[in-house]
Amino acid sequence: MRKGSGSSDVKRRALELGADLAGIASAATLNAFPPDPRWPQTPDRILPSIKSVIVIVQRIPAGAFRAVSNVPVQYMDMLVLRKMDKIAYRIAEELERAGHPTFVTAAQETDWSLKRASYGRLSTRHLGVEAGLGTLGLEVNILTPEFGPRVYLTGILTELELEPDQRITEQVCIGESCSRCLHSCPPNAVLHWGIDKRGCATEAQEFGFMTMLQFMERVIDAPASQRSQMLKGRDLFGFWQGLLRVVGSFGDCPRCLAVCPVGNDYHAHLADVQKEIPERTPEKNLIQKKWKETRKAGGNMPGLSEWNARWVGPEGYKGMVAKQMQEFKRKQKALSGDIPETADSGSDKG
Repeated sequence: MRKGSGSSDVKRRALELGADLAGIASAATLNAFPPDPRWPQTPDRILPSIKSVIVIVQRIPAGAFRAVSNVPVQYMDMLVLRKMDKIAYRIAEELERAGHPTFVTAAQETDWSLKRASYGRLSTRHLGVEAGLGTLGLEVNILTPEFGPRVYLTGILTELELEPDQRITEQVCIGESCSRCLHSCPPNAVLHWGIDKRGCATEAQEFGFMTMLQFMERVIDAPASQRSQMLKGRDLFGFWQGLLRVVGSFGDCPRCLAVCPVGNDYHAHLADVQKEIPERTPEKNLIQKKWKETRKAGGNMPGLSEWNARWVGPEGYKGMVAKQMQEFKRKQKALSGDIPETADSGSDKG
Protein backbone atom coordinates (compact mmCIF):
# COMPACT_ATOMS: atom_id res chain seq x y z
CA MET A 1 0.00 0.00 0.00
CA ARG A 2 1.39 3.39 -1.00
CA LYS A 3 1.97 6.38 1.22
CA GLY A 4 -1.04 8.67 1.08
CA SER A 5 -3.52 5.84 0.58
CA GLY A 6 -7.15 6.79 1.21
CA SER A 7 -10.24 4.89 2.31
CA SER A 8 -11.02 3.51 -1.14
CA ASP A 9 -7.42 2.26 -1.54
CA VAL A 10 -7.49 0.51 1.83
CA LYS A 11 -10.85 -1.16 1.20
CA ARG A 12 -9.82 -2.20 -2.30
CA ARG A 13 -6.64 -3.74 -0.91
CA ALA A 14 -8.63 -5.69 1.70
CA LEU A 15 -10.83 -7.16 -1.03
CA GLU A 16 -7.76 -7.98 -3.15
CA LEU A 17 -6.31 -9.91 -0.22
CA GLY A 18 -9.49 -11.95 0.12
CA ALA A 19 -11.84 -10.10 2.49
CA ASP A 20 -15.49 -10.44 1.51
CA LEU A 21 -16.44 -6.93 2.71
CA ALA A 22 -14.54 -3.95 4.09
CA GLY A 23 -15.51 -0.64 5.68
CA ILE A 24 -14.07 2.23 7.70
CA ALA A 25 -15.26 3.46 11.10
CA SER A 26 -14.17 6.72 12.71
CA ALA A 27 -12.41 6.24 16.05
CA ALA A 28 -13.96 9.50 17.27
CA THR A 29 -17.44 8.11 16.58
CA LEU A 30 -16.62 4.80 18.25
CA ASN A 31 -15.33 6.68 21.30
CA ALA A 32 -18.50 8.80 21.45
CA PHE A 33 -20.92 5.86 21.06
CA PRO A 34 -19.72 2.80 23.03
CA PRO A 35 -22.17 -0.15 22.97
CA ASP A 36 -22.51 0.08 26.76
CA PRO A 37 -21.23 3.36 28.29
CA ARG A 38 -20.84 1.63 31.66
CA TRP A 39 -18.27 -0.74 30.15
CA PRO A 40 -16.83 1.20 27.20
CA GLN A 41 -15.35 -0.81 24.35
CA THR A 42 -13.57 2.08 22.64
CA PRO A 43 -10.34 2.60 20.67
CA ASP A 44 -9.13 5.32 23.04
CA ARG A 45 -8.91 2.75 25.85
CA ILE A 46 -6.45 0.82 23.67
CA LEU A 47 -4.50 3.76 22.16
CA PRO A 48 -5.76 7.38 22.31
CA SER A 49 -4.03 8.34 19.04
CA ILE A 50 -6.07 5.91 16.90
CA LYS A 51 -7.95 7.81 14.18
CA SER A 52 -9.70 5.06 12.22
CA VAL A 53 -10.70 1.41 12.46
CA ILE A 54 -10.67 -0.64 9.27
CA VAL A 55 -13.29 -3.38 9.55
CA ILE A 56 -13.10 -6.50 7.41
CA VAL A 57 -15.76 -9.18 7.04
CA GLN A 58 -15.16 -12.83 6.22
CA ARG A 59 -18.18 -14.94 5.38
CA ILE A 60 -18.64 -18.47 6.68
CA PRO A 61 -19.28 -20.73 3.66
CA ALA A 62 -22.97 -21.60 3.78
CA GLY A 63 -22.49 -25.29 2.99
CA ALA A 64 -21.44 -25.95 6.59
CA PHE A 65 -24.88 -24.83 7.79
CA ARG A 66 -26.51 -27.64 5.80
CA ALA A 67 -24.85 -30.30 7.97
CA VAL A 68 -26.80 -32.26 10.58
CA SER A 69 -24.23 -31.56 13.33
CA ASN A 70 -22.33 -28.47 14.50
CA VAL A 71 -18.88 -29.92 13.81
CA PRO A 72 -18.49 -28.68 10.20
CA VAL A 73 -19.42 -25.13 11.22
CA GLN A 74 -17.01 -25.31 14.16
CA TYR A 75 -14.12 -26.29 11.90
CA MET A 76 -15.04 -23.73 9.23
CA ASP A 77 -15.13 -21.04 11.93
CA MET A 78 -11.50 -21.78 12.77
CA LEU A 79 -10.44 -21.64 9.11
CA VAL A 80 -12.33 -18.39 8.54
CA LEU A 81 -10.72 -16.76 11.57
CA ARG A 82 -7.26 -17.84 10.44
CA LYS A 83 -7.80 -16.42 6.98
CA MET A 84 -9.19 -13.15 8.36
CA ASP A 85 -6.23 -12.74 10.73
CA LYS A 86 -3.78 -13.14 7.84
CA ILE A 87 -5.60 -10.52 5.74
CA ALA A 88 -5.80 -8.09 8.65
CA TYR A 89 -2.10 -8.57 9.40
CA ARG A 90 -1.14 -7.84 5.78
CA ILE A 91 -3.13 -4.60 5.81
CA ALA A 92 -1.56 -3.52 9.11
CA GLU A 93 1.91 -4.38 7.83
CA GLU A 94 1.47 -2.47 4.58
CA LEU A 95 0.03 0.63 6.26
CA GLU A 96 2.86 0.70 8.77
CA ARG A 97 5.41 0.40 5.96
CA ALA A 98 3.77 3.49 4.46
CA GLY A 99 4.38 5.37 7.71
CA HIS A 100 1.12 4.86 9.65
CA PRO A 101 1.26 3.01 13.00
CA THR A 102 -1.33 0.21 12.68
CA PHE A 103 -2.19 -3.01 14.50
CA VAL A 104 -4.87 -5.70 14.62
CA THR A 105 -7.24 -6.63 17.43
CA ALA A 106 -8.30 -10.21 18.11
CA ALA A 107 -11.69 -11.06 16.59
CA GLN A 108 -12.56 -13.27 19.56
CA GLU A 109 -11.29 -12.17 22.95
CA THR A 110 -12.45 -11.30 26.46
CA ASP A 111 -11.26 -8.43 28.63
CA TRP A 112 -11.81 -9.61 32.20
CA SER A 113 -11.51 -6.06 33.56
CA LEU A 114 -14.83 -5.33 31.85
CA LYS A 115 -17.93 -7.50 31.98
CA ARG A 116 -17.39 -11.20 32.48
CA ALA A 117 -18.14 -13.70 29.70
CA SER A 118 -17.41 -12.88 26.06
CA TYR A 119 -16.83 -9.13 26.22
CA GLY A 120 -13.78 -7.95 24.29
CA ARG A 121 -11.83 -4.72 24.13
CA LEU A 122 -13.84 -3.82 21.05
CA SER A 123 -17.23 -5.15 19.92
CA THR A 124 -16.65 -6.33 16.36
CA ARG A 125 -20.38 -6.34 15.54
CA HIS A 126 -20.68 -2.67 16.57
CA LEU A 127 -17.54 -1.90 14.55
CA GLY A 128 -19.29 -3.43 11.54
CA VAL A 129 -22.40 -1.28 12.01
CA GLU A 130 -20.39 1.93 12.37
CA ALA A 131 -18.42 0.96 9.24
CA GLY A 132 -21.63 0.70 7.21
CA LEU A 133 -21.52 -3.08 6.77
CA GLY A 134 -24.80 -4.09 8.43
CA THR A 135 -27.08 -3.65 11.42
CA LEU A 136 -27.79 -5.72 14.53
CA GLY A 137 -30.47 -8.38 14.33
CA LEU A 138 -33.13 -9.54 16.74
CA GLU A 139 -30.57 -11.84 18.38
CA VAL A 140 -28.00 -8.96 18.23
CA ASN A 141 -25.65 -10.64 15.79
CA ILE A 142 -24.64 -8.27 13.02
CA LEU A 143 -26.56 -8.94 9.80
CA THR A 144 -24.94 -7.95 6.52
CA PRO A 145 -27.22 -7.57 3.48
CA GLU A 146 -24.91 -9.88 1.51
CA PHE A 147 -24.39 -12.78 3.95
CA GLY A 148 -26.80 -12.20 6.83
CA PRO A 149 -25.24 -13.16 10.19
CA ARG A 150 -23.00 -15.90 8.72
CA VAL A 151 -19.84 -13.79 9.06
CA TYR A 152 -16.89 -12.94 11.27
CA LEU A 153 -15.40 -9.47 11.60
CA THR A 154 -12.20 -7.99 12.92
CA GLY A 155 -10.84 -4.48 13.43
CA ILE A 156 -7.55 -2.96 12.28
CA LEU A 157 -6.64 0.12 14.31
CA THR A 158 -4.61 2.81 12.60
CA GLU A 159 -3.34 6.31 13.34
CA LEU A 160 -4.06 7.19 9.71
CA GLU A 161 -7.21 9.30 9.38
CA LEU A 162 -9.47 7.73 6.77
CA GLU A 163 -12.87 8.88 5.54
CA PRO A 164 -15.45 6.75 7.39
CA ASP A 165 -18.34 4.96 5.71
CA GLN A 166 -21.93 5.91 6.46
CA ARG A 167 -24.00 3.67 8.71
CA ILE A 168 -26.93 1.76 7.26
CA THR A 169 -29.88 3.47 8.95
CA GLU A 170 -32.53 1.08 7.60
CA GLN A 171 -33.04 -2.08 9.66
CA VAL A 172 -31.45 -5.01 7.81
CA CYS A 173 -33.10 -7.56 10.12
CA ILE A 174 -36.72 -8.34 9.21
CA GLY A 175 -37.50 -8.28 12.93
CA GLU A 176 -40.49 -9.48 14.93
CA SER A 177 -42.53 -10.56 11.91
CA CYS A 178 -39.77 -13.07 11.13
CA SER A 179 -38.42 -14.21 14.54
CA ARG A 180 -36.83 -17.31 13.01
CA CYS A 181 -33.88 -16.90 15.38
CA LEU A 182 -36.29 -16.99 18.33
CA HIS A 183 -38.01 -20.12 17.03
CA SER A 184 -34.76 -21.99 16.33
CA CYS A 185 -32.81 -21.23 19.53
CA PRO A 186 -32.39 -24.48 21.53
CA PRO A 187 -31.91 -22.80 24.97
CA ASN A 188 -34.55 -20.07 24.28
CA ALA A 189 -31.86 -17.38 24.69
CA VAL A 190 -33.12 -14.91 22.05
CA LEU A 191 -34.66 -11.85 23.67
CA HIS A 192 -36.38 -8.83 22.08
CA TRP A 193 -33.34 -7.29 20.33
CA GLY A 194 -31.14 -8.91 22.93
CA ILE A 195 -29.58 -12.20 24.02
CA ASP A 196 -29.38 -14.15 27.25
CA LYS A 197 -25.63 -14.74 27.09
CA ARG A 198 -25.54 -17.39 29.79
CA GLY A 199 -28.36 -19.31 28.13
CA CYS A 200 -26.73 -18.98 24.72
CA ALA A 201 -23.39 -20.20 26.10
CA THR A 202 -24.89 -23.55 27.11
CA GLU A 203 -25.04 -24.37 23.39
CA ALA A 204 -22.63 -21.89 21.79
CA GLN A 205 -19.73 -22.56 24.18
CA GLU A 206 -20.15 -26.23 24.91
CA PHE A 207 -16.45 -26.47 25.80
CA GLY A 208 -15.83 -22.84 26.74
CA PHE A 209 -13.82 -21.43 29.65
CA MET A 210 -16.63 -21.42 32.22
CA THR A 211 -17.69 -24.93 31.21
CA MET A 212 -14.11 -26.10 31.69
CA LEU A 213 -13.96 -24.57 35.19
CA GLN A 214 -17.23 -26.24 36.15
CA PHE A 215 -15.94 -29.58 34.87
CA MET A 216 -12.69 -29.28 36.84
CA GLU A 217 -14.67 -28.45 40.00
CA ARG A 218 -16.71 -31.62 39.50
CA VAL A 219 -13.50 -33.63 39.05
CA ILE A 220 -12.00 -32.20 42.25
CA ASP A 221 -15.16 -32.91 44.25
CA ALA A 222 -15.70 -36.39 42.81
CA PRO A 223 -14.74 -39.54 44.75
CA ALA A 224 -11.30 -40.84 43.79
CA SER A 225 -12.92 -43.92 42.24
CA GLN A 226 -14.73 -41.73 39.64
CA ARG A 227 -11.98 -39.25 38.76
CA SER A 228 -10.06 -41.56 36.45
CA GLN A 229 -13.17 -42.28 34.42
CA MET A 230 -14.08 -38.56 34.23
CA LEU A 231 -10.61 -37.72 32.94
CA LYS A 232 -11.01 -40.24 30.12
CA GLY A 233 -14.48 -39.09 29.08
CA ARG A 234 -16.06 -36.96 26.39
CA ASP A 235 -15.80 -33.66 28.27
CA LEU A 236 -12.02 -33.64 28.68
CA PHE A 237 -11.62 -34.67 25.05
CA GLY A 238 -13.89 -31.76 24.10
CA PHE A 239 -11.75 -29.27 26.03
CA TRP A 240 -8.58 -30.62 24.43
CA GLN A 241 -10.13 -30.32 20.99
CA GLY A 242 -11.32 -26.79 21.79
CA LEU A 243 -7.79 -25.73 22.73
CA LEU A 244 -6.35 -27.40 19.65
CA ARG A 245 -8.82 -26.20 17.02
CA VAL A 246 -11.15 -23.72 18.78
CA VAL A 247 -13.90 -26.28 18.13
CA GLY A 248 -16.72 -25.94 20.66
CA SER A 249 -14.95 -23.25 22.67
CA PHE A 250 -16.96 -20.32 21.31
CA GLY A 251 -19.88 -19.57 19.03
CA ASP A 252 -20.40 -23.11 17.76
CA CYS A 253 -24.23 -23.19 17.88
CA PRO A 254 -25.22 -22.29 14.31
CA ARG A 255 -29.00 -22.47 14.61
CA CYS A 256 -29.88 -18.76 14.55
CA LEU A 257 -27.26 -18.21 11.83
CA ALA A 258 -28.48 -21.09 9.69
CA VAL A 259 -32.16 -20.10 9.64
CA CYS A 260 -31.76 -16.34 9.12
CA PRO A 261 -33.27 -15.49 5.69
CA VAL A 262 -31.11 -12.38 5.21
CA GLY A 263 -28.39 -12.70 2.57
CA ASN A 264 -28.12 -14.10 -0.93
CA ASP A 265 -26.19 -17.08 0.46
CA TYR A 266 -29.31 -18.18 2.34
CA HIS A 267 -31.46 -18.16 -0.80
CA ALA A 268 -28.74 -19.87 -2.84
CA HIS A 269 -27.78 -22.65 -0.42
CA LEU A 270 -29.93 -22.83 2.73
CA ALA A 271 -33.58 -22.05 1.99
CA ASP A 272 -34.40 -25.64 1.02
CA VAL A 273 -32.92 -27.34 4.10
CA GLN A 274 -33.69 -24.63 6.68
CA LYS A 275 -37.26 -23.74 5.69
CA GLU A 276 -38.78 -25.84 8.49
CA ILE A 277 -37.71 -25.12 12.08
CA PRO A 278 -38.22 -28.22 14.27
CA GLU A 279 -37.52 -26.25 17.47
CA ARG A 280 -40.57 -24.04 16.91
CA THR A 281 -43.20 -24.35 19.67
CA PRO A 282 -46.60 -22.78 20.50
CA GLU A 283 -44.90 -21.00 23.42
CA LYS A 284 -42.40 -19.36 21.07
CA ASN A 285 -45.23 -18.37 18.74
CA LEU A 286 -46.88 -16.54 21.65
CA ILE A 287 -43.62 -14.71 22.42
CA GLN A 288 -43.37 -13.63 18.80
CA LYS A 289 -46.97 -12.39 18.83
CA LYS A 290 -46.31 -10.38 21.99
CA TRP A 291 -43.18 -8.84 20.45
CA LYS A 292 -45.07 -7.78 17.34
CA GLU A 293 -47.88 -6.24 19.37
CA THR A 294 -45.44 -4.40 21.65
CA ARG A 295 -43.50 -2.99 18.69
CA LYS A 296 -46.69 -1.90 16.92
CA ALA A 297 -48.00 -0.20 20.06
CA GLY A 298 -44.70 1.56 20.71
CA GLY A 299 -44.32 -0.11 24.09
CA ASN A 300 -41.22 -0.21 26.29
CA MET A 301 -38.52 -2.25 24.53
CA PRO A 302 -35.06 -2.07 26.20
CA GLY A 303 -33.40 -3.59 23.16
CA LEU A 304 -34.75 -0.73 21.04
CA SER A 305 -33.91 2.13 23.38
CA GLU A 306 -32.89 5.43 21.84
CA TRP A 307 -29.27 4.41 22.40
CA ASN A 308 -29.48 0.87 21.00
CA ALA A 309 -31.62 1.84 18.00
CA ARG A 310 -28.48 3.39 16.49
CA TRP A 311 -27.15 -0.10 15.72
CA VAL A 312 -30.47 -1.82 14.99
CA GLY A 313 -31.49 0.73 12.37
CA PRO A 314 -33.38 3.83 13.52
CA GLU A 315 -35.53 3.92 10.36
CA GLY A 316 -36.94 0.43 11.01
CA TYR A 317 -37.40 -2.27 8.40
CA LYS A 318 -38.45 -1.02 4.97
CA GLY A 319 -38.27 -4.18 2.88
CA MET A 320 -34.54 -4.27 2.12
CA VAL A 321 -34.34 -8.06 2.39
CA ALA A 322 -37.46 -8.68 0.27
CA LYS A 323 -36.17 -6.42 -2.50
CA GLN A 324 -32.76 -8.05 -2.43
CA MET A 325 -34.28 -11.53 -2.55
CA GLN A 326 -36.42 -10.63 -5.56
CA GLU A 327 -33.39 -9.19 -7.37
CA PHE A 328 -31.31 -12.26 -6.52
CA LYS A 329 -33.99 -14.65 -7.80
CA ARG A 330 -34.37 -12.59 -10.98
CA LYS A 331 -30.63 -12.81 -11.64
CA GLN A 332 -30.64 -16.55 -10.94
CA LYS A 333 -33.39 -17.03 -13.50
CA ALA A 334 -31.47 -14.89 -15.98
CA LEU A 335 -28.35 -17.00 -15.49
CA SER A 336 -30.36 -20.18 -16.05
CA GLY A 337 -31.75 -18.73 -19.28
CA ASP A 338 -35.36 -18.45 -18.12
CA ILE A 339 -35.50 -14.67 -18.60
CA PRO A 340 -33.14 -12.11 -20.15
CA GLU A 341 -31.10 -9.94 -17.79
CA THR A 342 -31.60 -6.30 -18.75
CA ALA A 343 -28.64 -4.04 -19.34
CA ASP A 344 -29.78 -1.55 -16.70
CA SER A 345 -30.17 -4.13 -13.92
CA GLY A 346 -27.42 -2.55 -11.85
CA SER A 347 -24.18 -3.96 -10.53
CA ASP A 348 -23.28 -6.03 -7.52
CA LYS A 349 -22.04 -4.17 -4.45
CA GLY A 350 -18.27 -4.28 -4.12
